[in-house]
Amino acid sequence: MDREATIEKKPHVILIPLPAQSHIKAMFKLAEVLHHKGLQITFVNTEYTHKRLVSSGGDHCLDGSSGFRFETIPDGIPRKSEDDDGSKLLMKHVETTFLAPFLDLATKLPTPPTCIISDGFMSPFTIDAAQKLGIPAMLYWTFSACGFMGLYHIHSLAEKGLSPLKDESYLTNGFLDTTIDWIPGMEGIRLRDFNSVFRTTDPNNIQYAFCMNITQKTHDVSHNIFHTFDALEPSIVNALTSMYPKVYTIGPMQLLLNQTSEQEKQTEMVNLDAYSLWKEEPECLQWLESKEPNSVIYVNFGSHTLMCLQDVIEFGWGLCNSNHYFLWIIRSNLVEGESVVMPLEFEEHVKKRGFIASWCPQEKVLNHPSVGGFLTHCGWGSTIESLSAGVPMICWPYLWDQLTNCRYICKEWEVGLEMGNKVNRDEVKRLVEELMGDEGDKKRIKAREWQEKARAATGHNGSSSFNVNELVNEIIMLSRN
Repeated sequence: MDREATIEKKPHVILIPLPAQSHIKAMFKLAEVLHHKGLQITFVNTEYTHKRLVSSGGDHCLDGSSGFRFETIPDGIPRKSEDDDGSKLLMKHVETTFLAPFLDLATKLPTPPTCIISDGFMSPFTIDAAQKLGIPAMLYWTFSACGFMGLYHIHSLAEKGLSPLKDESYLTNGFLDTTIDWIPGMEGIRLRDFNSVFRTTDPNNIQYAFCMNITQKTHDVSHNIFHTFDALEPSIVNALTSMYPKVYTIGPMQLLLNQTSEQEKQTEMVNLDAYSLWKEEPECLQWLESKEPNSVIYVNFGSHTLMCLQDVIEFGWGLCNSNHYFLWIIRSNLVEGESVVMPLEFEEHVKKRGFIASWCPQEKVLNHPSVGGFLTHCGWGSTIESLSAGVPMICWPYLWDQLTNCRYICKEWEVGLEMGNKVNRDEVKRLVEELMGDEGDKKRIKAREWQEKARAATGHNGSSSFNVNELVNEIIMLSRN
């Protein structure tokens, strides 16, 4: 009987990410860290995501290991083809179809779960599920504290009549330059720096209403986890700790994993690349080996950015005309509805100075000595990986929290140059030359300073290491109750 009781009380965490690339990656790395600390893990993907991960990572990439299992639930999203990721309908289905299959899975697991660590964007059903299971839910926000705080205060913008926009002229009439001075820790931020979801003119817009809902759900749980570190965003982290009972800043996740001792490690995972929805091309690393230190500008606009073919061409010629080596990731679906076909003359230039791939092991690329700059969409995964590697950035934000991240990269952390919305080859050329040349030295020095602070946060006595241990101890205590 004692043995059965011990099995039932073993700390067991269900982790469920939003089915999107950066969210899956951040959640998977948290799962790895918790597993290394001795917790039992069940990692839940959607069936569609599971298929894509296996397709890119190989048949055995999701086999798991002792104490770490992968499970799936259907997302209920009707798709026209296998290439349809269902993102346009995702929020609606998170609210309506995920709860039942998730509960069914959780109740059938061989070991009762101690708690759920849910992506904040999955909270519309995971908090309800936790209540029905009689266990706590913890919310993991896989982006910056500033990105979260900006999203959280969209409800404040609504209360003050600043959102939704009165009409579309407000996008261009100077309204977005309005400075907001009443958000704790974000003094001086402009409306244009807020999450793009607030720019709707429709109060019933699905994304707008969804985001208003999920940020308020943070008050329905006791534990909120953020993928940042204290030294990077001290004033906002302080504000968050006054808003919630328990706040854990636990980034950068990869640096935490790097600190894991051999004694801590449990059975090794079969494949540590079980988070990539695209097949990575290691050939780009071989190409980097042939280049001088800090000589290559790395270009990647993330997993969701879409652009017209003309923008791709403008970026291409700007990179070529800069006369710097470049490694450029061009996803197969970067241009919506058509394939990327570049002029023959451009192809000749690429042979001399460039390397183009469809996806790559980004952290390995950013940490390669040859890479001296990063042209990015400012997604938080890319941003914190660049800061961790000490690489300065050129910022071309697309949507969502990328606009907020761009503001902080350029103005607060002083490691980036901001590009205009309209892509122009001359501006691309100028910014690449500035970042990669002598003018970029200050940015490079600042980036290395942040790298050292990130390493300190994840070191033995660092704030993120302390917070992870606190989180683990909390889960162990919950398993004994």
